[in-house]
Amino acid sequence: MPSPSYALPLRLPYRVTPLTEAQAAALSEWRYEPPYTFYHWLSWADMQAQEREFGDPAIRREQYAAVLDADGTFIGFAQFFPLTGVTRLGLGMRPDLCGRGAGLAFVQTIVREAMRRAPGDEIDLEVHDWNMRAITIYERAGFVISDRYELTLAGSPQTVLCMVYAPSE
Repeated sequence: MPSPSYALPLRLPYRVTPLTEAQAAALSEWRYEPPYTFYHWLSWADMQAQEREFGDPAIRREQYAAVLDADGTFIGFAQFFPLTGVTRLGLGMRPDLCGRGAGLAFVQTIVREAMRRAPGDEIDLEVHDWNMRAITIYERAGFVISDRYELTLAGSPQTVLCMVYAPSE
């Protein structure tokens, strides 16, 4: 079932909470418009059966979080993937909210949580080079492009940018 549509603006502040099983199941059903269909997840049943990402209860508990608005509306998720000295972010906003002006506060909320979880860690993320909507928001939030490389994703080579959080002082 698609996520319900909510009128913007969502109420600030956004907050980060543990990702519940019900939210993870809802996340599996999110469907993005082209060209963002690449970001679709497997069905919840498949995520659980394969113990992939947030379908694995331990990974969900250790790495994933829900982002809620001030009214408690589930607006997106974050993954805080630990690397040595680095927290790599994965994130996604509910499809009906993308491109509607809520992204900057969303990303800033996730960055603050990453800093709280792992003080002193570098924070980075990967983004497809064609996703200018996301790249623009990440740059506005203080990320800079540090690397460009090819990864094989979904069976085909994709150009990905690594962006590092480096806010101007």
